[in-house]
Amino acid sequence: MPGHHEVRPVRQSRPGTSGLPATEIVEAQWLAERRGLARFRTEQPHYSILHRGIERDVLPTCRRYGLGTLIWSPLAGGLLTGRFRPGGEPVSANSLRWLPRHMSDRRKHDAIERLVPIAEQAGLSLTHLALAFVVGHPGVTSAIIGPRTMEHLDDLLAGAGTTLGDDVLDRIDEVVAPGTDLGAMDVAHVPAALTDPALRRRRDAA
Repeated sequence: MPGHHEVRPVRQSRPGTSGLPATEIVEAQWLAERRGLARFRTEQPHYSILHRGIERDVLPTCRRYGLGTLIWSPLAGGLLTGRFRPGGEPVSANSLRWLPRHMSDRRKHDAIERLVPIAEQAGLSLTHLALAFVVGHPGVTSAIIGPRTMEHLDDLLAGAGTTLGDDVLDRIDEVVAPGTDLGAMDVAHVPAALTDPALRRRRDAA
């Protein structure tokens, strides 16, 4: 009603980070405790069958400190839907603009060809296999999905309760080893220690 104001309680925000390496997650937790500050509660890393690097230290660190993990791009920019396999639909111009190296990486396409029969023998689509793999990790709290159509959303929701057996997970490990990445995502955060040469080159004092 005009002139009517409703008062609602404001929920306290839960601060989080995105793309931090494990060392900085630990440092942030230590600083918060030492200075009596609100600590970070969540981390938003990139994780998929093709990008398993965070299994090495980020996910174990988040579990140790009780941080929730909100995974982004669990379908690897659409590659793990299988839509862009040979004879399938072409990669969109927008994807090629933002993810040129990722979408054209031969190692990733070769891995997908090995994952397809694993999914088929498990009675699953590649999409459902990929999502079940990500959310099945005990260190993962949730996965951020990005459906573009209602059909995509319906398909993702249909596979929400899928779980993978050890035999299927073992076969996935043979395609992409635990804790390894098949190349980085073009839009993934790159720390200054890698982008700034001055931070990795010793300079003699004048």
